[in-house]
Amino acid sequence: MYQYFSKIVILVSLISVISCAKRGNITGGLKDTLAPVLRGSFPKNGEVNFNGKEIKLYFDEYVKLKNVNKQLIVSPPMKTAPEILPYTASKFITIKIKDTLQENTTYSFNFGQSIEDNNEGNAYSQFKYIFSTGNYIDSLSLGVKIKDAIEQKTPSFVKVMLYEVNDKFADSVIYKENPRYITNTLDSLKAVKLENLKAGKYLLVASTDENSNNKFNAKTEKIGFQQQFITIPNDTIYELELFNEIQKFKTLKPSQASGNRAIIGYEGNAKEAQFELNKAGEKLNFRVTKLPKKDSLQIWFPKIKNDSIAISVSKNNYKEDYILKLKDQKADTLSFNAEKVGVLPLKDKFAVISSIPIEKIDNSKIKLINKDSVAIAFTTINDQYNQKIIFDFEKQPLEKYAMTVLPGAFTDFYEKTNDTINYKFSTQNTSDYGNLRVKLNGVKRFPLLVQLTDKDGKILEEMYSENTTSINFDLIEPKVYTLRLIYDDDKDKKWSPGNYLEKRQSEEVIYFTKEIDVRANWDVEQPFDVGK
Repeated sequence: MYQYFSKIVILVSLISVISCAKRGNITGGLKDTLAPVLRGSFPKNGEVNFNGKEIKLYFDEYVKLKNVNKQLIVSPPMKTAPEILPYTASKFITIKIKDTLQENTTYSFNFGQSIEDNNEGNAYSQFKYIFSTGNYIDSLSLGVKIKDAIEQKTPSFVKVMLYEVNDKFADSVIYKENPRYITNTLDSLKAVKLENLKAGKYLLVASTDENSNNKFNAKTEKIGFQQQFITIPNDTIYELELFNEIQKFKTLKPSQASGNRAIIGYEGNAKEAQFELNKAGEKLNFRVTKLPKKDSLQIWFPKIKNDSIAISVSKNNYKEDYILKLKDQKADTLSFNAEKVGVLPLKDKFAVISSIPIEKIDNSKIKLINKDSVAIAFTTINDQYNQKIIFDFEKQPLEKYAMTVLPGAFTDFYEKTNDTINYKFSTQNTSDYGNLRVKLNGVKRFPLLVQLTDKDGKILEEMYSENTTSINFDLIEPKVYTLRLIYDDDKDKKWSPGNYLEKRQSEEVIYFTKEIDVRANWDVEQPFDVGK
């Protein structure tokens, strides 16, 4: 009996050891997916006749604040921002008001996505605390949609603002004063609602407000506006289109770039700007060209040592004078580069970029031949402003070309000439390209621009039409395109943005709803209804 009992004890012990040796995972239950819950506030949410300086919000769990400076929307805005505490996890949030509150005004604090629980980061989305310094809460609202005037992607964190139109109102209010009411699209919304408004007449404006001061800076920020004042109450949902204004022409102080060249930056449109250069009252011969990919111009002048020159710039009513002190620097030397090397697209013209503006071109010292050594007739265009020499000739598919530029073919501004230059390039077959036929339906007016862009909005192809609704893009690169139409109302053959002070909206842009895949050796026919 004793031996039997001993065996039982040993067997139980072994089972216990084996059981303890098994590995397992300790589970903590289901993941918390619930947002924090507001248990109460002091004063209560919706308080009237408010005259305090501090508000406390109490939650059912520990919460933390995330990006509260960017997410919190206080409407009407306060000149001195409220302090939001604490900076660490807590079961309560304190709002300390630093500004003098307006009389008979409803205030709202929309926390956006900034209040989260401490453990899982579940957001208490769009929590709003409201109070009134008067004896009632304003309850009117206004719906607004936001879009970009030219790009498909709408910017994030767009402020939508209402300015009260009264006897003190002026158009300049958007540059100088805080709006009466404000909200924000934050990082994902394209439609917002301005709430807790009082009846009245208002100016409706939207801005990207890059410096977060609730005032419009035309140099750095996009703006959208409703041309006519609006009245509230109003059940219309307004759509505002954002754009960057073209700045008035203005130049910046020039700087010396070499012994014979200065660079002068500018704002706005430098086209038709007039320059004059003087040294000791004597006019200098000079040339002005565009600095590639920058809002700057290059001023080319004779080599001058350790002296100063006077530079005058004018355009319309703008005029500015500068004195540029020159140092002894090395002068630029003449060189050339082909704009495109290797394969030249059949639609493009061969071009050469010069390091110094070219004054004269002698075509008799330039020879262009094909792979069979047959001479090809060509003409040249001297685009001096862009320092580009363009060769126009009839290109053939699957052809190879060789160009020889003999000494003296190009003479620059300083009367220097080129050494011998050789270029080789080729073309592809027509089957390596695609063709796109766009049939426009519902066109409202002419002229118009039809553009093909990439996904980032870079213009790859464009056609201008003054009367036809059939637009042909022939021999274009195989790729996926975005298609859009622009009504060119000012007839300058490009998209023109609006202007707030001129009360002018941007030219209308209509996008085709889908991307268009153009493949090699394909003919794509695409109807485009722009009348919807």
